[in-house]
Amino acid sequence: MRAYPIPVIALIGLIVGGIFFLASRQLGVANWVWYFTLLIGGIPLALGTLGGMLRGHFASDIIAMLAIIAAILLDQAFAGVIVVLMQSGGEAIEKYGLRRATSTLDDLLARAPRQARRKSSDNVLEDIRVEEVKVGDTLIVRQGDLIPVDGTIINGSAQVDESALTGEPLPKSKTVGDQVMSGTISESGGFEMHADRVSEESQYSRIVALVRQAQDEKPPIQRLADRYAVWFTPIALAISGIAFLITLNPISVLSVLVVATPCPLILATPIAVISSVNRAAQDSIIVKGGAAIEQIGYAQVVAFDKTGTITYGTPTLDKVVSLDKHISADELLLKAASVEQFSSHIIAKSLVQEAQKRFHRLEPITDYVETPGLGAQASILNQNIAVGSKKFIDSILDKKNYQEELGVDVNGQRLLLLQGQNYEAGKGQMTAYVSINGTITGILTFSDQIRLGVPEMMHRLATLGVTETVLLTGDNTENALSIARQAGINNVEANLLPEEKVAIIRKLSERFKTTVMVGDGINDAPALAAATVGVAMGAHGTGISAEAADIVLLVDDVTKVADAIQIGQRMLKIAKQGIYVGLGLSFVFMAIASFGLIPPAIGAMLQEAIDASVVLNALRAR
Repeated sequence: MRAYPIPVIALIGLIVGGIFFLASRQLGVANWVWYFTLLIGGIPLALGTLGGMLRGHFASDIIAMLAIIAAILLDQAFAGVIVVLMQSGGEAIEKYGLRRATSTLDDLLARAPRQARRKSSDNVLEDIRVEEVKVGDTLIVRQGDLIPVDGTIINGSAQVDESALTGEPLPKSKTVGDQVMSGTISESGGFEMHADRVSEESQYSRIVALVRQAQDEKPPIQRLADRYAVWFTPIALAISGIAFLITLNPISVLSVLVVATPCPLILATPIAVISSVNRAAQDSIIVKGGAAIEQIGYAQVVAFDKTGTITYGTPTLDKVVSLDKHISADELLLKAASVEQFSSHIIAKSLVQEAQKRFHRLEPITDYVETPGLGAQASILNQNIAVGSKKFIDSILDKKNYQEELGVDVNGQRLLLLQGQNYEAGKGQMTAYVSINGTITGILTFSDQIRLGVPEMMHRLATLGVTETVLLTGDNTENALSIARQAGINNVEANLLPEEKVAIIRKLSERFKTTVMVGDGINDAPALAAATVGVAMGAHGTGISAEAADIVLLVDDVTKVADAIQIGQRMLKIAKQGIYVGLGLSFVFMAIASFGLIPPAIGAMLQEAIDASVVLNALRAR
């Protein structure tokens, strides 16, 4: 009642008046109830519509306003109450449905930092709400914690996963003096930090504000209905005038206005939008408003970021190269993975996962020591084994144990490992070195792999009418072309800065009616905002990109983009069906009513029958 008073009052008044009529079989008391209801509910609606007209908003509910005014003046209360219920009910359903449809996005926002652990001047720790954090507070961040606010490390170190913000798959080593961002994750290690900003200035707070703003906006599909009203309203008014000339009875004018009230525009179209937004939410596709679900249905070109979008964004073991003829590649992998089994570094996890898949076991180790972000070493059966970056290996090995030259073939490239020289991996690859008892014994190469189902998605996009697909990446051209060939993407633009991605999106928008951009990191956010529809990969609580995007995928599955396009296309089809069928039936009844053959009360009931048909049709979008 508090949220939607007018439709509730109209429904109660309609029912109470009906009870009096059935009990007494006389219209007297019933008509007074309906007339009172018409005044209470109809006047605010009429004034609201009139105010919109004065502001230049020519909406689809103008005919409903005229019907309400005519019903009041001509004492046709029952018909007027029906119109009030229809118009106010449509607005209420739209607001209620969109709020319900975005509840899953609220679940995403619930992943934002909620608590912080503050350290007082006398070293007392207390758990507080993140909103209570003040600039200058000393906070404790433990392993696995979401960093609550932006700040600077003052004690300790950690590996911080910033992939949700930057798209960079590798965690970054953070130590004293380094800045950390709210919403990123401390993967390993704990630290003390100085709070530089309060919670309200974090990425997640900006997301909440943006989402609330999007929910309040009127979806363009409703404005599409208003565009139909631009020509429908004058025609309906003209037919009303013809009805008066034919019958010389103002009641006939009211009858025409009642059956002309465009419920397919006022009620059924928003329901189609709401149903589609809810349908998308069931598939973990969060649409921030009706605009996005309509526009993505028109998609003609889709541009994709590479790392973390088309690819997994995490390194996968690509090749194991043994530099010692006495040690096989499998033995080298097993030893290296065994050393890394206690590390939380992303490369270590990939290495261990591959070894367990191949061998279903790992070797027991002793004397384990890890240097966060660089590498680890341990002993296996009296062998000292180290795994890590070139810098890490350099720091623990005696330089005299380097071989002067090693000639091996890695992924089609000749490897020359000279004393003190870094091995340059293949394009788009990362490397780790393995030493045994002080001598470099092997090299492990890692690369980012294309996501499952991507080639099939590209084929599906073509069947949905997408005529062009583009890969936009800051990576080098060679690696981008390789990924594009595997994915089945038509065009490639590589070595791009964020502003260059925006420029390409704008050029595409000049050629195509609707441009869709799909990305996951902060470097994609400008392009997401520039596209007609921006789609963010939000499975890991993506911040900046989710803020810039119109649609957020809650699961780490880029193939959901094709699902979103299909849902949008189905929504457009169903909404237009409701418009064409509903307005067509209204024209038929207007023609009959213009001859005085349909009383206003009967006209209201006929309009409700049209309402029911188009609403049921609109619900198919769910």
